[in-house]
Amino acid sequence: MEDERRWEELEVDCLVNIFGRVGMESLLLDVPFVCKSCFDLGDPHWGTLIQRFIDEYRLDESRFSVTAFVKFIISRSKGKAIYLRLSPSASEDVLKYAADECPALKFLALPCRLVNRKSSIIGKWTNLEYLVLGSSYNLENFLGQISIHCKNLCLLNVANANIGKDKAMAIVSLLPKLKQLILKNAIIDRGALVTLLQGCNELERLDVSNCIGFDEGDEEIAKLASHIANFSSGGSTLFDYDDYDDGHISHDEMVYGYGSD
Repeated sequence: MEDERRWEELEVDCLVNIFGRVGMESLLLDVPFVCKSCFDLGDPHWGTLIQRFIDEYRLDESRFSVTAFVKFIISRSKGKAIYLRLSPSASEDVLKYAADECPALKFLALPCRLVNRKSSIIGKWTNLEYLVLGSSYNLENFLGQISIHCKNLCLLNVANANIGKDKAMAIVSLLPKLKQLILKNAIIDRGALVTLLQGCNELERLDVSNCIGFDEGDEEIAKLASHIANFSSGGSTLFDYDDYDDGHISHDEMVYGYGSD
C-alpha cells in the first residue's frame, strides 16, 4: 500500500489533461470531492467553468445566476466541505448560505468586498484553522470573533493589508497562539512589526516580504525575529521608492509627511 499512487501527488498539468476529458456533470459534482488537489485545480478557472456549463447546457446567460450556481455546489457537499474560497464576485447571500451549510470548514478565503461588510458571521465556523482575508479592513472585529469562536485557528493570511499599531496589538492580544501569519505586500508600520515580533511568541512562520514600512536588512527586526523558524522579509523597504523615483512623492512628503509649496 505504501507504493500506491495518490491523486493529490499527480502533477497539476496531468490532472488538467485528465479532467479535460471528463463530462461536465462529473466535473462539477464529483471531481471536486475526489481530493483537495482536484478541488483547487478549478479555483482559478471558475469563470471559464461557468461559461462552459452555460454553453454545454444551452442556458440563457442573461438568466444564469452565479449565486444559485455556487449554492448548488455548496449543497452537494452535504455539510462536509472543509475548504471554501469565495470569488471576488461572491455575494453576501452566498456567504450566509455557506455559513449555514458548511459548518465543518477548516479553510476559508474571503474576498475584499465581503471582508468589508461581514465579521460576525466568522463565528459560525468553530473548526476553522486557516483564514485568508482580502483586506485588513474591519480586522479587529474579525479577530474578536475568532478569539471567541475559532479556537483552532493557526494561520492568518491578510492581503492588501495596512497594519498599524492598533491592528498589531489586536493580533497579539486576540490570537496569542497563532502559528502562521502572512502579510506579504502589506503596508506595515515598523513599530507595528516590532509589536508583532515581541508579542506573537508562538509564531513559526511570519511572511512580511515585499512590504513597505521597514527595510529588509533591519538588524533589530532580524534579531527580534530570530525565534521564528520561517521568517521572510525579502524585498521590503522603508518607503515605496518606485513612487519616489517617478516623482509622485516629494522629499518633504517622504520625510515630514507633507509636501513643499
